Amino acid sequence: MHKKVLWWAVVAALWCGAGTVAAQEPPPAPEYPSPEWYEREARNYARTLEGPTEQVSQSAFVTRLTQQSLANLADYGARAVTDPSWLLASSEPIRNLLNQLDAPQVALAELASLLRMLAEDPANAVQFSLNTPVTPLCSSYALQCAGDPFRYPGVDPFYGNEGLREAVVFYDRGCARISGHVWQPAETAGRLPGVVIENGSIQAPEPLYWWFAQTLVRAGYTVMTFDPRGQGRSDQQTPDFEQGSNANSAVFWEGLVDAIDFFRSTPQQPYPHNEGCAGTYPTPTTPHNPYYAVQDPDRLGLAGHSLGATGVAVVQSYGAPGAEPWPGVLDASNPVDAVVAWDGLSTPAPASEGRPAVVPRVPAMGQTSEYGIFGGPHTEPPDPDSHKGGFEGWRAAGVPVSQFTIRGSTHFEWSNIPTFPSTSWCPDAASGQCRDGWGLPMADHYSLAWLDRWLKRPGEAGYSDADARLLADAQWAERFSFYYRSARDFPTRTGELARCEDVAAGCPAQATQAAGTAANLSDSGGVLSPWSLIVVLLAGLVRAATKRRYVRLLSVERGS
Repeated sequence: MHKKVLWWAVVAALWCGAGTVAAQEPPPAPEYPSPEWYEREARNYARTLEGPTEQVSQSAFVTRLTQQSLANLADYGARAVTDPSWLLASSEPIRNLLNQLDAPQVALAELASLLRMLAEDPANAVQFSLNTPVTPLCSSYALQCAGDPFRYPGVDPFYGNEGLREAVVFYDRGCARISGHVWQPAETAGRLPGVVIENGSIQAPEPLYWWFAQTLVRAGYTVMTFDPRGQGRSDQQTPDFEQGSNANSAVFWEGLVDAIDFFRSTPQQPYPHNEGCAGTYPTPTTPHNPYYAVQDPDRLGLAGHSLGATGVAVVQSYGAPGAEPWPGVLDASNPVDAVVAWDGLSTPAPASEGRPAVVPRVPAMGQTSEYGIFGGPHTEPPDPDSHKGGFEGWRAAGVPVSQFTIRGSTHFEWSNIPTFPSTSWCPDAASGQCRDGWGLPMADHYSLAWLDRWLKRPGEAGYSDADARLLADAQWAERFSFYYRSARDFPTRTGELARCEDVAAGCPAQATQAAGTAANLSDSGGVLSPWSLIVVLLAGLVRAATKRRYVRLLSVERGS
């Protein structure tokens, strides 16, 4: 009976806001089963609606999201007008026809030529596109697909003052057009380490990850963000109709290798697939990384979310014993030096049908959510080590590794998707910025510290204090999961081993976090409080509605 009650009771607390949850959080580690255990779970699960609650309740956020959505739709439409091949069937005869529409007689001649080709050689006469205003999903960058609406040029003072950004378009190995951006600090001195950020799948376009691109640029990195094939503003498919996104998850490692090749291209070493795919579409492509001059080719990191996290785990493996050789074109060996995997770090495994081997080769940080994609509340204590598969594999291989789980978190902590379940990430939209919150600041802090630890050099900002930031347990103690153990095993710059089996319990780790902790009775007198029941009921209704929408989007993406 307690389990059924909890399933509905945990969800609604989200509507009460982050302050309420923090202020009334019950004592940790109550015994299971007990009313206190369910009470704590209700409050923890309530965090998963902090994000959407604060967004829809702030007129400043709703207004800014609406404005940016309209601007993004206009930009999308302008691209289609300027280059119709992004939406329409394409071929040289069709392009000739479109170019002559202002000359009726010439256009009629071109139309007659196209009709003859359609009858004689239809395969070369026309190439149909599956790009539409709704495919790839989020191609409009509107509404939820806009991400944080305060992080756009013209609104965010970051652009021009702190960082520079330039749009790029390049072909992947299958001749699908890939849309992205490269970033660098507004002022640079010397060569900078570089990081490529890879999206998650389905409803996860590039703008959702600009938060970390900006963090990296402020910290002295050059960065690349992009939409993998089948997502955002990249092509849905190759000219041969080979798909992307979840319909062909290989694009998250093959396409990531292509993106790395582009990121590392220069005038002396232009990006190779543009030449091989030249003429496929009339779209101008970017011959090489326009910010190549600031990049240090000896320092490269990766960060990826969800299926993008799988991608970074696979790509860092290339060249390791038991893995495939490096498949890139511009480098003879794997240039990746460190990775961050957001929800989460893959467990090492040999190659299987549909996925290459995952072999620990470079330092890796895994970050994991408690409730995943639309997961329900816990009805019993989960296995505390169930998030440590990747960690244990990296440690067994003797490769530096860190792993943590964010308390009260969902799969969407790392992708700023408005109205999707997550902890707080825009508590004060009236300030004109989405800053602070719960899960995202923690992810941001540790992601940057991990990359600084392995990519920064003496004298560079972030080098000297990277270890201290990675070991700042007290600063983030209340945000580590009390269900899943967070752990680390890596050497500091001084040569000391930073090893801990359960960060939330204290280092060195205790046998279990709950050991020696008394289960105090709450004021509810041994039963669930009315507050918890109300919280759960409301959250369950909202979460179910959001889940139905996400399932419909998944069906569209898969063409079902």
